[in-house]
Amino acid sequence: MKKIIETSNAPAPVGPYNQAIMSGSTLYVSGQIAINPATGELIMESIESETHQVMKNLKSILNEAQMDFENVVKCSVFVSDMGNYGRINQVYSEYFNDATAPARELVEVANLPKYVNVEISCIAVK
Repeated sequence: MKKIIETSNAPAPVGPYNQAIMSGSTLYVSGQIAINPATGELIMESIESETHQVMKNLKSILNEAQMDFENVVKCSVFVSDMGNYGRINQVYSEYFNDATAPARELVEVANLPKYVNVEISCIAVK
């Protein structure tokens, strides 16, 4: 059985999907981009501010499911420019403990929704 996880503290879905789905003890969080949920505006002043907003959106969804970044077992990171790898990684690493960081891939793609620079999804387990 699946349970829909939804919070106003993260951007509302812009298509036929949900912010997250809980199935058993596993949470599948949809890809998040740097939309400020309070204003609906994209945060794109820098790749660092953009990545922080993505991580804040993920955190809000995790929190709605009574989880946090320690519960994350896998992240998928999509970037528009591999040249931003180091700067994205620096921000990303602020949200995880090095010793317990999740599995991850980071891949460059041709385009992302709303032509953002980074999108991250995750899987977490209670």
